[in-house]
Amino acid sequence: MRAHDGDHLGHGVGLRVPHFDRALRSGLDVDLVEAVSENFFGGGGRPMAVLERLRRDMPVVLHGVSLGIGSPEPPAPSYLARLRALVDRIEPAWVSDHLCWTSLGGHQAHDLLPLPLTEEALVHVVDRIARVQDVLGRPLVLENVSSYVAYAASTMPEWEFLAEVVQRADARILLDVNNVIVSAANFELDPRAYVDALPSDRIVQLHLANHSDRGTHRFDDHRGEVPEAVWDLYRHVVRRHGAITTIVEWDEDVPAWDVLRAQQRRAAAEEAAVRGVA
Repeated sequence: MRAHDGDHLGHGVGLRVPHFDRALRSGLDVDLVEAVSENFFGGGGRPMAVLERLRRDMPVVLHGVSLGIGSPEPPAPSYLARLRALVDRIEPAWVSDHLCWTSLGGHQAHDLLPLPLTEEALVHVVDRIARVQDVLGRPLVLENVSSYVAYAASTMPEWEFLAEVVQRADARILLDVNNVIVSAANFELDPRAYVDALPSDRIVQLHLANHSDRGTHRFDDHRGEVPEAVWDLYRHVVRRHGAITTIVEWDEDVPAWDVLRAQQRRAAAEEAAVRGVA
């Protein structure tokens, strides 16, 4: 069983603009919300009013998309200052971003690019994580990304790289169950072997989402309901690692609130069924 069961905040959703009106008017009837950090760097206006309204009701977790922790250049001091200001204002349960690189030579790729799975890259990213954690004053939570390319230089499987990063950096894991399915399909890997190899005591959050089958590969697009393959692996994660805070992501063609909330409710029900909780 996990060492961080006290961190289980329940089941929530990614906060998206189509549900801002409902959030301001009556709140959102879920256990928690996940907010994209960069969307709230402005420091005011309607987005911040929504976030502060929800924070009064429930836990909030912040999830970044631009940290680029594995990029050759370190995160910009201005970026980290804005992130720290948001953290101080909202007091999230934790702060996450992706285990990836996003920029080179000052040019942003605007994508979450996988790292080479080597000892050199591992040392590099562990050092970067330590520096960011010093600025934030808290552990960083890192998400596995969907992969579409592999590096000839890689010397270890992705799950070993991820586990070693968080152990050396004293960081935490956001396990994206959908991303495991996508990467496993793209590279003919066993998604359960990936899940089983991770350290239970480091996993503090899960993501559930949809993806599309492009024929030659799976693509992580967060459009539509969570598919049965992801629900199946989610149940395996709960059996293997215990109850973990879970967020449903739906980024494209965001549905009516009742549709999204039904996915959140199913996540809670699936977890309860695995654990034998009435």
